Amino acid sequence: MFLSISKLVRSAPRRFADFGIGALAAMFCIAVLAGGALLLMRSVPEEKFIEYRMGEPQDAPIAIAAGTDGSVWFTIDHADAIGRVRNGRIERLPTSNRNIEPLGLAVAADGSAWYTDLAARAITRVSSAGEVERFVLDTPITRLGRLTIAPDGAAWFADQTGYGVTRLKDGVFTRHQIESARGGPYGIAVTADGAVWATLQNGNQLLRVAADDGTGKTFDLPRGGAVPTDVAAGSDGSVWFLQFRGNRIGRFKDGQFSDVEVGQENAGLSGIAVGLDNDIWFGMMRRASLGRLRNGRIAVFPLPRDNARPFSVAVDRDGNVWYADISGFVGMLPAKHAGAR
Repeated sequence: MFLSISKLVRSAPRRFADFGIGALAAMFCIAVLAGGALLLMRSVPEEKFIEYRMGEPQDAPIAIAAGTDGSVWFTIDHADAIGRVRNGRIERLPTSNRNIEPLGLAVAADGSAWYTDLAARAITRVSSAGEVERFVLDTPITRLGRLTIAPDGAAWFADQTGYGVTRLKDGVFTRHQIESARGGPYGIAVTADGAVWATLQNGNQLLRVAADDGTGKTFDLPRGGAVPTDVAAGSDGSVWFLQFRGNRIGRFKDGQFSDVEVGQENAGLSGIAVGLDNDIWFGMMRRASLGRLRNGRIAVFPLPRDNARPFSVAVDRDGNVWYADISGFVGMLPAKHAGAR
């Protein structure tokens, strides 16, 4: 059930090659959020995006993450480098080996970037000065999903090889396996209390790993076959997640699920981030757009190119919304436009 980047890169510009499951839209009624607001879809006029084209034609930006120092990092599929946008300029930092589907990326408090390095079977750290350090896993084959950094500095990542989620702290890996026979961990996020949340694609579940004792608990999604992928944590303890096959944005808070449908046509949802004002941002690969969920309403921000495919999104310290476009661009929607009503 894991996503294949190579399939996405090879697919036609307006066709969405999904996570191996067929791009079927779920036909449901208009959803109601916990606050009772009805979903309304509206398109926002084209805004003034800022985009950076990759220097190499084969480069495909995959994951993207913003640091507290204002730098924005991104991984590049099939490249021997990691990318960074700093002071309005794009940089390419060598990593000495070729990337293979580097889905996981996060920036630590010290400004270093951590990413999933399948070719090296490792989690790799790149310092702000470009120094590379690898932490090699003990498995001959590695299949990893997203990655996040916890408040204590530990790197957590979705680990299909380890059949669960794994913590890397002080050079030591600690695995937390899924008890259920179903799995497919992909997205991962950490809430303010240190609890780790992951999506289980095959199991159609959310997984919570407690911060204190590492015990895990799964929560079944109310909609069958939704296929949860990316996940993000809100400042109020909400856990937001994409339902790829369900074409919905889901929310889990205080033991209750709610969701909003992103139109009736499958938008190819990928990447999710919580903004400074608690807006929810996500990529719409099939619509070449960014989406924003605010107060139960979805606004669509079309990207400048019809063949754009925003695979990952991030929000920086100033409220600018960044996206990694696998067609060969990294882009940004300035905060003043992102907040437009």
